[in-house]
Amino acid sequence: MRDGTYDYLIVGAGFFGSICARELTKKGFRVCVIDSRNHIGGNCYTEERDGIHLHIYGPHIFHTSNPMIWSWINELATFNDFTLRPVANYKGEIYSLPFNMWTFSRLWNITHPHEAKQIIAAQAASISGDPGNLEEQAIKLVGTDVYEKLIKGYTHKQWGKPPAELPASIIKRLPVRFTYDNNYFNDRFQGIPVGGYTQIFKKLLEGIEVRLNTDFFNDPLPAYGKLIYTGPIDRYYAYVHGELEYKTNRFEHRLDASTSNYQGVAMMNYTDIEVPYTRVIEHKHFEKNETQHTWISFDYPAEYKAGVTEPYYPVNDEANNEKYRKYKSLADAETNVFFGGRLAEYKYYDMHQVIESALEFIRTHLS
Repeated sequence: MRDGTYDYLIVGAGFFGSICARELTKKGFRVCVIDSRNHIGGNCYTEERDGIHLHIYGPHIFHTSNPMIWSWINELATFNDFTLRPVANYKGEIYSLPFNMWTFSRLWNITHPHEAKQIIAAQAASISGDPGNLEEQAIKLVGTDVYEKLIKGYTHKQWGKPPAELPASIIKRLPVRFTYDNNYFNDRFQGIPVGGYTQIFKKLLEGIEVRLNTDFFNDPLPAYGKLIYTGPIDRYYAYVHGELEYKTNRFEHRLDASTSNYQGVAMMNYTDIEVPYTRVIEHKHFEKNETQHTWISFDYPAEYKAGVTEPYYPVNDEANNEKYRKYKSLADAETNVFFGGRLAEYKYYDMHQVIESALEFIRTHLS
């Protein structure tokens, strides 16, 4: 660099930060990306172990109905035809997810959609008006039987709160179908990048200065003109309006050399409260690897501690959203600092939504 100063410092090497870095570099700006972790890719990072690509921070299935986003991501990797069809394990009983006629047939010994709708309507009769929390929303959607076996315990474990204390919006993300379709997503396009996700970030960041193991708040930083920040927005402002709440997880990755097929499915959810983990991921099923061994990951809920543990999912209840609005007001007043991504925008983004947000940010920013 001629004067030792970058035009942009980008905090975070996940999708939002990496896309911004690539697009700004293409326009001739000098960019430096930093990340506190020892790798690029954020939570999408995958790592090859014994011929199997592990999703280190939990399963990431790419899905979108936007042809432009699907075309964009396919320029960076070859995607297979993987379709997410998880199962739920309630005390040894196996049910199909998402909630569909296979689930209802197994639970109630019925065959037809109208039978399921009648049972659900009867069980949800006590919920009048708009549901005020996740428990009420779940019962209204699928009835008390499904709620008690497949939602209540799992949700309590996952979020660390009883469903009656969580916003109804969380459960609205889950499909409910009165067909025998157990594809978890409704999107037109879906798949897993053959060879893992990390290759995508290597291509996005090719030729760009990347400094890993670099904490924005504690480590020396290069000189820069503008900042793109993708970390937790409350931390950036030193928690002046209080800490935002996030859900976080702890993963235990294990090699099982005794079998080539541990559970027969990429993801099995354990829905009773007694099992300490929420799900088991068997990574080889994402890419249909032919190996004599397998890698599995146990997903444990963990207590979130701001600045200590990794924040994964925002808890978008009214109290947290009100805090975020105060931080957003501070962010809107900035002239050379820009915020983007799941943590900085406090939004429950999926990958395709982060990509779309980043591309739109660059388009409007550069215009």
